[in-house]
Amino acid sequence: MVFTGPMATGKTAVGRSFAARRGLTFVDTDRRITQRHGPIPAIFEAVGEDGFRRLEADVVREVLAGGGPGVVVSLGGGAVLDAGTRALLKAARVVFLDADLATVLPRLNAGASRPMLAGDAGERWATLYEQRRPLYLEVADVVVDTRGRTVRQVVDDVERILGPQKPTERRTTGHGH
Repeated sequence: MVFTGPMATGKTAVGRSFAARRGLTFVDTDRRITQRHGPIPAIFEAVGEDGFRRLEADVVREVLAGGGPGVVVSLGGGAVLDAGTRALLKAARVVFLDADLATVLPRLNAGASRPMLAGDAGERWATLYEQRRPLYLEVADVVVDTRGRTVRQVVDDVERILGPQKPTERRTTGHGH
């Protein structure tokens, strides 16, 4: 299961909550990148957007290849820009968390440093959204609108759409459960 969509639509919060409900492992690719390479703004400063996108594509490829049905993945907003990533997503169940500027603007202004939103964050977000939306739709199996919805409501929507948990989704604990 993979969550994609623009910055600040709740991919990490929804992915983490969905994984917790189903007893699955959660991986946030942006977090994995920062664990290995440092803060994203510093990566952008050191190697530019192209360099960051190469690191991101490598991490996404690794996570998707090693994932399987017991892993829930949250992608960075620009991960779909890579054609290789989009090809890999064809083999995954992908949920596009959609929103509008009014929904994400308070989150954008909450202080997270986002190099892609330098300058007028709202205007930049809207431009990136328009550019990337066709790619989110291309890879998505399901689109869930997050406007005016809590994390819990969005996870409820995702569960309703996906149906009951399959036995193969359960992570084994090694204790006979």
